[in-house]
Amino acid sequence: MGKYYSVDLRERIVHAVEGGMSRRGAARVFEVSASTAVKLLQRWRRTGSVRPDRIGHPRRSKLDPHEAWLLNLVRDEPDITLEEIRSRLRGRGVSASMGLVWKFFDRHDVSFKKNAARKRAAARGR
Repeated sequence: MGKYYSVDLRERIVHAVEGGMSRRGAARVFEVSASTAVKLLQRWRRTGSVRPDRIGHPRRSKLDPHEAWLLNLVRDEPDITLEEIRSRLRGRGVSASMGLVWKFFDRHDVSFKKNAARKRAAARGR
């Protein structure tokens, strides 16, 4: 995972550019990429801040508000397919791709594998 440049370094780059140095010139002086200097100044002009955004914050799924309903649906109808789940979601006004539905159930450890008799595969008993 990437690391942030310090706020101090970011402020020095902005002050150098505000003092008349070019963005690329400031990038050379402070040993950062030209892209970093350009994007930093864009952020400074847009927000007035040089503080970085968070790295890797998890995004919420649009299916999360429907978590209980989805998990109950699969529990009550164990042979339901992902496409049927998508259809039911559309009936609730939620548009979701097959991948989004799959990732939701994968995150909740729900498997859609079936055994030879076309029944839901059960957990192995020991």
